[in-house]
Amino acid sequence: MTQAMLLLAAGAYALATLMFLLHLLAGKSRFYAQACLGIAALSHAVTLATRVGELGFRGLAPLPEQLSAIAWLAVFVYLLFSPRAPVAVLGALVAPLGWVAVLSAYAFEVGPLPTTSSDNVWLPIHIAPALLGYAVLVLAAFLSLIYLLQESQLKGRPRGSLFRRLPPLETLDHLNHRFVVWGFVLFTLGIVTGAVLAQRTWGSMWSWEPVQIWSLVTWLMYAGLLQARTVGWRGRRAAQLTIASFVFLLASFVTVNLFFPGRHGM
Repeated sequence: MTQAMLLLAAGAYALATLMFLLHLLAGKSRFYAQACLGIAALSHAVTLATRVGELGFRGLAPLPEQLSAIAWLAVFVYLLFSPRAPVAVLGALVAPLGWVAVLSAYAFEVGPLPTTSSDNVWLPIHIAPALLGYAVLVLAAFLSLIYLLQESQLKGRPRGSLFRRLPPLETLDHLNHRFVVWGFVLFTLGIVTGAVLAQRTWGSMWSWEPVQIWSLVTWLMYAGLLQARTVGWRGRRAAQLTIASFVFLLASFVTVNLFFPGRHGM
C-alpha cells in the first residue's frame, strides 16, 4: 500500500506542477493546482505515517526518508501559508520538490536503521523541529530565488505574464526574512534537543560527531545571515546570502548522511 501511495503522490505532484505552470504562464485558475497539491500532500502523509507507525521515528533516519519528510513539511507549510499570502510561484517550486522526494523514497532501497531506542521520548522531540526547520529554510531559499527572478524581470523589457503574477520585491524580502527567522528558531531547537538526546543515548551532549559539527557550522551561517540583516542587508544581498546558506546546508546535510553518518547512522 505504501508504494502505491507514493506513486499516487508522485502523480499528483507532477500534475500540480503542470497546473501551477499553466497558472503562472497562461493565467489558468490556481484552484486545480492547489487541489492537486493537497491530494499529493495527503497521499505523501499517509506513506510517512505508515513508516513511522511501523518503525517509529527511527524509520525517518535513512536519507531518502529524511528528504521525503522535509519535502512534505515544505509542501504542508506552503498549503497553510498560501491562503493568507498567495504566492503561487512558490507552489510551482514545492510541487516538483515533492515529486522528486517521493520518487527518491520509492526508488532507493533503505539501509540499516540506527540503534537509537525508538521509545526514547526525546527522539520525536528532536526530529520534529529539526526536519520542520529544514523545510522552512527550503521555503526561504525558494523565496530568495523568486526575489532574484522578480528583480531581473523588473530590470528587463518586455515584461511577460509571469511578471504580473510575481509578488512585489518588498513582500518577497519580508517573507524571506520571516521564514529564515522561524527556520533558524526551529533549527536551534533541533540542535538543543539533539544534544539532550545524545546525552541520554551516548552519555555525552557533544562527541564531535560529523552531524553535530556541520549542524553547528550551518547554525553559525544562518546566525550570520540574521545579523547581517540587522546592519542593513536587505533585498538582493539578503537573498543571495540566504541561497548560499541553504546550498551549504543542503550539501553538508547530504554529504554527512551519505559518507560521514557516524553514530547517527549506526
